[in-house]
Amino acid sequence: MPQQPTADIGLIGLAVMGENLALNIADHGFKVAVYNRTTETMRQFIDKNPNTPGGLIACETIEQLVASIKRPRKFIILVKAGPAVDAVVKQLIDAGIATDDIVVDCGNSLWTDTIRREKEYADKCKFFGSGVSGGEVGARFGPSMMPGGDPDSWKHLKTIWEAVAAKVDAKTGTPIETAQPGKPVVGGVPCTAYLGPNGAGHYVKMIHNGIEYIDMQLICEAYFLMKNLLGMKAGELGDVFHQWNEGDLDSYLIQITADILKQPDPLHKGEFLVDYVLDTAGQKGTGKWTSVNALDMGIPANSIAEAVFARCLSALKDERIEASKHLVGPKSNFSGNKQELIAAVRDALYGSKICAYAQGFQLMREAQKEYKWKLNFSEIASIWRGGCIIRARFLQKITDAYTRNPNLVNLLLDPYFNEQIQKGQANWRKIVSLAAENGIAAPAFMSALAYYDGYRAARLPANLLQAQRDYFGAHTYERTDTPRGKFFHLDWPEPTRPQLNIG
Repeated sequence: MPQQPTADIGLIGLAVMGENLALNIADHGFKVAVYNRTTETMRQFIDKNPNTPGGLIACETIEQLVASIKRPRKFIILVKAGPAVDAVVKQLIDAGIATDDIVVDCGNSLWTDTIRREKEYADKCKFFGSGVSGGEVGARFGPSMMPGGDPDSWKHLKTIWEAVAAKVDAKTGTPIETAQPGKPVVGGVPCTAYLGPNGAGHYVKMIHNGIEYIDMQLICEAYFLMKNLLGMKAGELGDVFHQWNEGDLDSYLIQITADILKQPDPLHKGEFLVDYVLDTAGQKGTGKWTSVNALDMGIPANSIAEAVFARCLSALKDERIEASKHLVGPKSNFSGNKQELIAAVRDALYGSKICAYAQGFQLMREAQKEYKWKLNFSEIASIWRGGCIIRARFLQKITDAYTRNPNLVNLLLDPYFNEQIQKGQANWRKIVSLAAENGIAAPAFMSALAYYDGYRAARLPANLLQAQRDYFGAHTYERTDTPRGKFFHLDWPEPTRPQLNIG
């Protein structure tokens, strides 16, 4: 007689994220059936974790995995985004999953792939997308989870997702953390919520990653400006970031920056590791996806794009070394008050951060029109308060802003954020000016300020640009003295060519 299925959920893909998420789920009392393409990896994982509260079931084949899970079956896929996801889904279909079984892609998949897969596999299973953020530690002890797909599927996933997600204090939004295996957080608000149909979850995760790119770049520029203008050493800069982490800039990324800057180098006594890390940054593509999507939808997410380009520029290490021998700029020469400059950099960082998040939420606002979603921006900000890479005190302010006004057009128009920009604006401009005057690249600070100045401008030089377009391409233009939507074209005269006296 065949064995009765006992697992609550199955997980496919036991790389770092898969292993940690499986253990997290099992810690909360759910029995997890696990499968990995390399059987030995699965066996080692089971052997290392014999006594989880919920229990782990070893499956050497996809067929064993399918047979071990209670109906409706729930599967988490954690494999590389792209063709590998489709390959696993097709394996599950071949192994006999049913139309009411739920296949959840928890990887960093492109949201349009999730939309396509939901339609393509509709008569075979219920395909569901869920972003997961927090890295390996988040996966183990509580990530931020961004589910999107069929609402009926969510009813079957909700209990597990809410159990394993990070938790925050209901009143303050402060993360409630644990680092004790087998002892999950009790109480608190889970950092997960149903976001919408088809690709909504993966889209929100992409925006999260795009914001992560710019958040990191802004922090790096703050570090670089203080290092070059003030000649501060890494350890002292670590103290500055530690102090900032006690205030409005309190965040996971500021916290780890302080730790990184104070980390001694293991090979050079008395020196710091960060000074020996090569200045070339990698990327996996989600920041690029965000930037391309912004261009496709006509939303000015210029700061996010600048963060992507900054990584691209960093990768040209050999070219930059050669260029540094030939291209001349000003030498850093600052002689002002040190503490005043540090405070100014802090204000510039906070103002730029506000603009970066404004761009991300503006993108989501446009996407919901494009894909007919109804995104709850207060809820999105709230589930980013804990577990994820961009978790920060700042996100409680965004949660509050969209709670006050769910139809808020732009974060810059919220009273709190408007006030913060006004308080720090002079220092922000001072830092951007100093960066330019001293030849220090600060593309994220500069683009964020340009976004702010452009967004607050009732009139931009696009009038001349549109006239140029009409001149050479008959693209028409609107007039300031007629209602919007009425277009004009001028039969422009031939270009004037001045007579040159050559003698």
